[in-house]
Amino acid sequence: MKRALLALLTSCLVSQSMAKDTDQPNIIFIFADDWGWGDLSCHDHPYVKTPNIDRLANEGADFTRFTVASPVCSPSRTAVMTGHYPSRYAVDGHFAWVPDNAKRGMPDWVDTEAPSLPRMLREAGYATAHFGKWHLSNNMIPDSPSLLEYGYDEYGAFNCSGEQMPYDHDVDRSIAFIDRVKEQPFFINLWIHEPHTPFHVIPKYRQMFPHIENEADNIYAATLAYADERIGKLLDYLDNTGLAENTLVVFSSDNGPARAPGKKDPKLIYDSATGAGFDTGAAKGITAGRKGWKASLHEGGLNVPFLVRWPAKIKAGAVDSETFISAVDLLPTFVSIAGGSLPKGYTPDGIDYTSALLGTPAPERTTPLFSRYSPWGGLYTQHWASYVVVDGGYKYLTTPDYSRQELYHLTNDPLEEHNVLAEQESRVNDLKKKLEAWLKTLPDGPSGKVFSSLRDQ
Repeated sequence: MKRALLALLTSCLVSQSMAKDTDQPNIIFIFADDWGWGDLSCHDHPYVKTPNIDRLANEGADFTRFTVASPVCSPSRTAVMTGHYPSRYAVDGHFAWVPDNAKRGMPDWVDTEAPSLPRMLREAGYATAHFGKWHLSNNMIPDSPSLLEYGYDEYGAFNCSGEQMPYDHDVDRSIAFIDRVKEQPFFINLWIHEPHTPFHVIPKYRQMFPHIENEADNIYAATLAYADERIGKLLDYLDNTGLAENTLVVFSSDNGPARAPGKKDPKLIYDSATGAGFDTGAAKGITAGRKGWKASLHEGGLNVPFLVRWPAKIKAGAVDSETFISAVDLLPTFVSIAGGSLPKGYTPDGIDYTSALLGTPAPERTTPLFSRYSPWGGLYTQHWASYVVVDGGYKYLTTPDYSRQELYHLTNDPLEEHNVLAEQESRVNDLKKKLEAWLKTLPDGPSGKVFSSLRDQ
């Protein structure tokens, strides 16, 4: 018994020593909620101030062409977690009440047996945690799985089953976790609430913008300022503990900014996961000229901020306006950076973009990027497309019956100002064939242990 205990202790010490000696970087992925491409000082917002998030661009790199896999929350997050298009799991909208999920042909949560980024990183020797929004199930579905079943060692979350973590405890919980595990590499999904509704406004942040008299604009600026301050607290902690040098920090957003249809004044609402705050009347995010908003497959809904800092590896102040990185690329990229390996039999929809993050030419994408979404319709001019294909620098958007189509040379026309559909008939036909072939690979509906017992009631 003593020999067995001694062997176990020796094994643990060796493992700890190996973890300390490894050059595996720590990884923190900050995923905001409805943060528009233009909602940063470093992207020239007219009144929002984000000095701490700007540090990531000033001390790292700004990838201006990054796109998420969906223009709304849950499918966008599914792509990050699985490295697959969310449509492969029938997740084409946000998780809501069970009847709503059933009506839309969705599961009630992401399958715990699906490929999982934190599980892969844990197998590579990482301590893994999630703090902040979840929404790969919902708090209205009490029997949905714990986050621990997806490969996390620890979590504090909201929009999940069980206890709802106060939304602004995200950074404090992250720092406490790092303090406990910093002798080994760590991975944190830090999925912040801002600037999703409700807008939880603390008075002192509103007072930071006395010159902004419009209430909605003042609320929006104050909301982002609070998020920026918390991120600054995390960056300061990394700097002061000497962890920053070998920590990859990524800031992005799950989709473009929300907007209320028509003009409306901010009203107080209550959210069962995060509490009371202002509604979409205070949603004033901007896309810096990109078409559409949240829930649109135009660039305003998909093209979001993507800032990365890794002082040991990434040149400060770099701007990449050419590389088309997608959310499905994050899993293979993070696993590669971590020195891990993809599970046997698993093929991601994305590719490893480590070289691009480090400032060298990106690998050529040999397969198109796809997105499927059922638009809300009627709210905005640019909320009509259901499918997108991006291939060879072109972006093709269409309805299911092809009654409306658009084509843009996205490399040269990132704001989608010039529809070149009429000039590119052969290219359009080729993209339609690729889209139809991709659609045939998707399931007819959800499968696996992904249904709540509430469906039987």
